Amino acid sequence: MNLFDIKDNVTVITGGTGILGRAIARYLAMNGARVIIMGRKEDVGRQIVEEIEAECPAGTIEFMKTDVLDRDVVQKNCDDILAKYGRIDTLLNAAGGNMPGATIGPDNTIFDLDPEQFEKVLALNLTGTVIPTQIFLRPMAAQGKGCIINFTSMAAFRPLTRVCGYAAAKAGISNFTAYMATECAAKFGEGIRVNAIAPGFFLTEQNRSLLTNPDGTYTQRGQDVIRQTPFGRMGNPDELCGTVHYLMSDASRFVTGTVAIVDGGFNAFTM
Repeated sequence: MNLFDIKDNVTVITGGTGILGRAIARYLAMNGARVIIMGRKEDVGRQIVEEIEAECPAGTIEFMKTDVLDRDVVQKNCDDILAKYGRIDTLLNAAGGNMPGATIGPDNTIFDLDPEQFEKVLALNLTGTVIPTQIFLRPMAAQGKGCIINFTSMAAFRPLTRVCGYAAAKAGISNFTAYMATECAAKFGEGIRVNAIAPGFFLTEQNRSLLTNPDGTYTQRGQDVIRQTPFGRMGNPDELCGTVHYLMSDASRFVTGTVAIVDGGFNAFTM
């Protein structure tokens, strides 16, 4: 028996058009999963599908436009996937983001925080995890088996400077993960597992300008991150794939309610 077999695993990735989401989608498609990437940017999503199909002709991948804060849209996505594949095996809640008004810069104070943008960041990250979980969990519960993997952050473990709203949302996701692990096991059985992955620092479109200068060198914040990371570098997106593979496979069938850290030692480092 191959505990790591994910062939034909019907996998939904919200936020699948981001740098991390697309790297994971590519890896899963190359390993036999049936991948549906979901996001708001249809042109980007179609391009990602074309690129992965060209690289992996035998893979199964498609794009669906969505809005993780719109229940009707997400429900329609779910219905369409079920109509085509008959089941949903894995949900990766990778949608998220930040807004300037939900941050507190070095020259600002808590009084400069924009409550409206703070609420929007909480909604995008936390509610944007809750709604897809509610909708895609239903067919998993009916079939008696399924895996949900949420995306949290280093900011959930320690209050990193600046990212006030984002950190609050990600801490909520970590808590929600633990809550849902118990909730699902108690009410739907041990076949439903809920875990999370906590990436360290990976360069994405959201943080690139914060961590690097136009010439590619690190900003002061980028240098601070490297100094705190024992591996002495940022992560590569494909370095998340092994952990995702493990969490969605039967190799982790007795694992639920955990947060798997992939950070080059960042969270372990102390002075």
